[in-house]
Amino acid sequence: MKEAKKIRILFAGTPEFAATVLEKLINSGANIVGVLTAQDKPAGRGLHMQSSPVKILAKAHNIPVLQPEKLRDPDFQADLQSLQPELGIVVAFRMLPETVWKMPVLGTFNLHASLLPAYRGAAPINRAIMAGEKLSGISTFMLQQEIDTGDLLLQEKIEIGKNETAGSLYDRMMHQGANLVWKTVIGLCDESIRPFPQNDSKACPAPKIFREDCRIQCDQNAFEIHNQVRGLNPYPGAFLEHENKNLKIHTSQLTEKPCKEITPGTLGKIGAQELGLACGDFWLKIVELQPEGKRKMSGAEYLAGHPLPHYTG
Repeated sequence: MKEAKKIRILFAGTPEFAATVLEKLINSGANIVGVLTAQDKPAGRGLHMQSSPVKILAKAHNIPVLQPEKLRDPDFQADLQSLQPELGIVVAFRMLPETVWKMPVLGTFNLHASLLPAYRGAAPINRAIMAGEKLSGISTFMLQQEIDTGDLLLQEKIEIGKNETAGSLYDRMMHQGANLVWKTVIGLCDESIRPFPQNDSKACPAPKIFREDCRIQCDQNAFEIHNQVRGLNPYPGAFLEHENKNLKIHTSQLTEKPCKEITPGTLGKIGAQELGLACGDFWLKIVELQPEGKRKMSGAEYLAGHPLPHYTG
């Protein structure tokens, strides 16, 4: 058995999600001997070099930071070995080569935003909401060669609200996940956790989001389109083609107004100041949208500048 606050931890991650987990570990007294993160990138109008949230946090706590261009580089791996990590933790980072994740004597575990083996892949939060799931969760698991397939450590369920967006679920998972990672460290150190294999027969993929995933097919039912909109909010956003331009739909709301014989894809006024999209079965209320080349606006604002036929249903 090892003491959780003394074990030498190597942390790998880049975005805010990972930084929140790292902050939890630091505040809990974890012994972070090094951080592995993405290289600085130019950002903003001035293209100034921008450090990742994980690097900024690590530097603030005087934790050594490694930013290799190539993870198989012998010099980088020598630097990594000099840190003498006993446990590796990965949160929102690129795929590690076996020589890296096997380096810590206790191995390396990952935090994943789903109840594995469901939604293995790059976009588990988006894909779960787009599929209309009512339940998701977070998992910690040991890394092995095939992505998201290692033995499970801990899992916690998280309910998905009927109007919840990928952004709001991301925020909730970020904080709950930080706690789960620290619980996992404690459990591995006091040997109260016994890894168990995933049931591959229940696996489903969650590939990264492509542009075609964002295109709204208006002949689908309103429920499916609503799930697509909220699953792609805030980024990259669902869009439909209207008058030869792309109209991004940020927020929608289900209605009980049938479309009857209205052509799917038709935009219309469906209430006093309510903008509607005709789907394959019902009208979908468009709460917030963004015309191509213009600012984000409410459905009522759009109607003020675009008089549309009023459909009473």
